[in-house]
Amino acid sequence: MLLWLWLLLLGLITYWILRRGVARITRTPIWILWLVMMTPALIWSTWQLVYGENKPIPVELIIIPFIVCPCVYWLLVQLGRQNPPPTDSSTTSTSTMTSELTPKQPPPRVITPAEESQLRECFPWSIFPLQKLEHRPQAVICRGQIRSNPEVVYHTIRDKIQAQFGDRFIVVFQTDLNDKPFFALVPNPYIEKPKHITPDDPFNRPVLALSLLVITLFTTTLAGVRMADVSPEIWQSDPSWLLQGLPYALALMAILGIHESAHYLAARFYKIRTTLPYFIPVPFFLGTFGAFIQMRSPLPNRKALFDVSIAGPWAGFLATLPILIWGLAHSTVVPAPPEGVGILDFNAINPSFSLLLTLLGKFTLGAELTATNVIDLHPVAIAGYLGLIVTAFNLLPIGQLDGGHMVHAMMGQRTSMAIGQVSRFLILILAFTRQEFLFLAILLFFLPLNDEPALNDVSELDNFRDFIGLLTLGLLLMILLPFPPTLAQWLNF
Repeated sequence: MLLWLWLLLLGLITYWILRRGVARITRTPIWILWLVMMTPALIWSTWQLVYGENKPIPVELIIIPFIVCPCVYWLLVQLGRQNPPPTDSSTTSTSTMTSELTPKQPPPRVITPAEESQLRECFPWSIFPLQKLEHRPQAVICRGQIRSNPEVVYHTIRDKIQAQFGDRFIVVFQTDLNDKPFFALVPNPYIEKPKHITPDDPFNRPVLALSLLVITLFTTTLAGVRMADVSPEIWQSDPSWLLQGLPYALALMAILGIHESAHYLAARFYKIRTTLPYFIPVPFFLGTFGAFIQMRSPLPNRKALFDVSIAGPWAGFLATLPILIWGLAHSTVVPAPPEGVGILDFNAINPSFSLLLTLLGKFTLGAELTATNVIDLHPVAIAGYLGLIVTAFNLLPIGQLDGGHMVHAMMGQRTSMAIGQVSRFLILILAFTRQEFLFLAILLFFLPLNDEPALNDVSELDNFRDFIGLLTLGLLLMILLPFPPTLAQWLNF
């Protein structure tokens, strides 16, 4: 049952990603692309349904769909690109024939030829000598050479462009695939919008945020009641039994709420327009799929990108630690079942798959926890354990996850995309040893590797932020790496 629940969740997430991203660049039906990308998961789930967990999936049945399906997916997307864009219903065949006989007009320029000379004056020779202007349908690309500190270059040229053109453009400073710097002038989509989020903004509704919080508190309380082994018949006849689910609900929502609130406060510190934190309630399994915020304006620089990205995971982790330690101290140690346990078997968790979880388990449970025993988690410990999983997932250095933002801020977009691709395959290799990671490995291949650049995406971080970034990656490794045998002998585990 849990397998098909994960499959349903994966299918919904996949369809949402395809609908938001790929639907804008191809005319291939989304349901076909969805079916192609879901084929590996369907094959593996069917195998496990037929043969059970005792018979492992053949290696070729894992590798071949993982190679063939992305290739078919790419081909279908490209075929959709080749089709002509849909025409308006009022366009007649006569106008189509006429347009074929007349020469095509170049796309409209973002700036006029008369304004081009004004733009060239915005690039001082001593700061960023302009070498080439490229006119694109929705941008002007200004290529040149950096002759000063990138921070000085960006602010000097941005201020000059604003003095000439006002708020007409967003000024972006990036490097291309050959590490050549360029400025991009993009028409400002926020020019007609208010400077700050107002209550009328559909993404900033306090009543909606509060309603989702209350609903999520109820659904997580029901999940906590199930974890406390209170049957539905009991709490339905006596609602006071619902109080048994509150410890889990409050602990989990505190972790998720602190995580997203830290993102929110960091974004507001840099004057980035962002939504309120919203919880996602579900009436089954864990009671929630987490919480989220959405930033509604670009980040000013890589320093802001770094600070906003790590604020959530570190705040969530610091909230998780005391909750998890208290929960483990009130959990019980039981003999390990002979059939083995998974990472989501809360009644029998073997912490050895995580170095940090094992250390915390030994710290709280002491000599009771040995290699032949597992932990029956207290509901509060389950919330802390889920907080650890959420922290690890968000810190993965892939695409638009918090870890992907962080690595992008530390090393630049090009290097972060390479690290993200390597991380995908490392998680896939990990899934060969533990099938619980198979869902995660599939999901990560659906996430885009590219991350939206900051306005000033060239200026690098200071040494202190680089150190914090490396420390954060170390935290990720402590959560993901298994407990080493040599250390197990030393700790008598």
